[in-house]
Amino acid sequence: MKAFLLGAAVGYVLGARAGRERYDQLVRAYRRLKDHPAVQGFAGVVRAKLGDAAE
Repeated sequence: MKAFLLGAAVGYVLGARAGRERYDQLVRAYRRLKDHPAVQGFAGVVRAKLGDAAE
């Protein structure tokens, strides 16, 4: 799912004709989402569960 969303975002950015302003807007939105405390907490939980499953 994550790979699909990343691929869709990259495809949009590369294929869009909206220009640099739209690209910068997308980058800012991605960074805000990535740095959001709830997303960070969820990522930590997922990493912990994957680590437990790997053992």
